Amino acid sequence: MEEFQVWEDLSNIPADPPSMRDLCKDCRRPLVVCWCSALPPNRLNPGSNIILLQHPAEEKRCLRTAPMLQLGLAENKCLIFKGKRFPLPKHNNLESILKQPNTLLLYPSKSAIDIKELTCDDRFYNLILIDSTWPQAKAIYASSPLLQKIKQVKLVTSNISSYIIRTQPTEGCLSTLETAAEALSQLEKNPIYREQLIQPLHMLCKYQLENGAVTHQSKEYLIKTRTYPKLIGKRLSKLLKSTNECVLD
Repeated sequence: MEEFQVWEDLSNIPADPPSMRDLCKDCRRPLVVCWCSALPPNRLNPGSNIILLQHPAEEKRCLRTAPMLQLGLAENKCLIFKGKRFPLPKHNNLESILKQPNTLLLYPSKSAIDIKELTCDDRFYNLILIDSTWPQAKAIYASSPLLQKIKQVKLVTSNISSYIIRTQPTEGCLSTLETAAEALSQLEKNPIYREQLIQPLHMLCKYQLENGAVTHQSKEYLIKTRTYPKLIGKRLSKLLKSTNECVLD
């Protein structure tokens, strides 16, 4: 009797998979949560290029900002390479880009200079960003000798992240999208990048908050107010002491 019941249950399983929600052809998100209407009315076309070195784990996140950046900029103005070290043979043309004299790495090392201090010679830059968590970014940097040879710059800004549905390590952390938008505004000397590129992020957060998400304070804030629910590890403690200039998603 029990065996018969098992077979009967199996026979009631539908042969076809459940219908999926319709997806936006651009952002690949369900239409009900698509943020494409908040993209710039015309894709922005800066002189400089954004090159994202993306950790594979980022692709699995459902709430990512890199697609917003890629869709907000003109075609081929935002290139994405995936991996845990760079460059690899599969990264077509990346090694050539990294070796160009006008390539910059946005990374808060001791040798990094304020991006505002770059001499204005009217040329474009290839701006490299590491799209990952901070620990992953450090691992990528350490395992990629060519990255360490690139001229490094940092953002010095008092901006607070608009990515309020995700916990950031410190108060000064910005998402990948916000970092690129701020950097482009400074390189191009035009606030339009800061103003228009982050609108999809505002729309995403608004929708999430209206549907049960809550505002997240940074780990730094929670620790200062003694409301952080976990013990602080050495890595986080060192990060909080060393920098308020986290620029990673």
